[in-house]
Amino acid sequence: MPELPEVETLVRSLHSIAGTHIVEAEILDDRLALAGDELIGASIVGVTRRGKYIVIGLNGRGDLIVHLRMSGRLRLDRSECETPYTRMILRLDSGQSVYFVNPRRLGTVMLCPNGFEANLGVEPTGEAFTIERLADLAGMCRAPVKQLLLNQRKIAGIGNIYAAEALWRAQIDPRRPGDSLGTGEIEALHVGITSVLTDAIAQLGTTIGTSVSDYRLSAEEGGSFQNHLAVYGRKDEPCERCGTRIERIIQAGRSTWFCPACQQ
Repeated sequence: MPELPEVETLVRSLHSIAGTHIVEAEILDDRLALAGDELIGASIVGVTRRGKYIVIGLNGRGDLIVHLRMSGRLRLDRSECETPYTRMILRLDSGQSVYFVNPRRLGTVMLCPNGFEANLGVEPTGEAFTIERLADLAGMCRAPVKQLLLNQRKIAGIGNIYAAEALWRAQIDPRRPGDSLGTGEIEALHVGITSVLTDAIAQLGTTIGTSVSDYRLSAEEGGSFQNHLAVYGRKDEPCERCGTRIERIIQAGRSTWFCPACQQ
């Protein structure tokens, strides 16, 4: 699933559509709870991100909200192989078109006439995500710390890849209860979270695989942070910090990768 860095990368690639008008809206999937007529004539005032959601502000119409789920992407281009999986096309007066490609049909698009109101937690790339805020969240969490990082109502945007990587950078065992972390560990985790997200955004996200379902920034370009993953997907490979073999366990139905030696 595209996580914060992938969504942020796509949002930045869409900034050029601000100030344009939607002249045609093709809804190509009846699973999308949306009527094209609701969008025609709307002015796009901006494209932003909230957690893993893409928020397209429409002047006087509210917000058009896109959640990519497992395999979605929202782009200004598409490859030939993506054409059968295109679920929505917004044609703009600038001559651009915005394509919602969604191979597994799990992504969602909805219009919020009164604006987007989501029960989401603090943005980990924003100023409100301080060490003190993280300490408060961890102090109230008896569950494993990895589950805290994945809880979108606590911290918005982190998924399985970046939770594993942040914990590796902080040298914290993902099975540790959140409320067991000391002050120094909270500080290290804060650095781990912010640094891994910053680095991944700089690398245009993580592209794992070459299928039509895998995240790509454009029809021809993917992210490159997969080349810098320390633990995710690296079971039995040596930890680049201490040489111990990376382990994979299951937590709450999700895979977790970590180093059993240097993550304590």
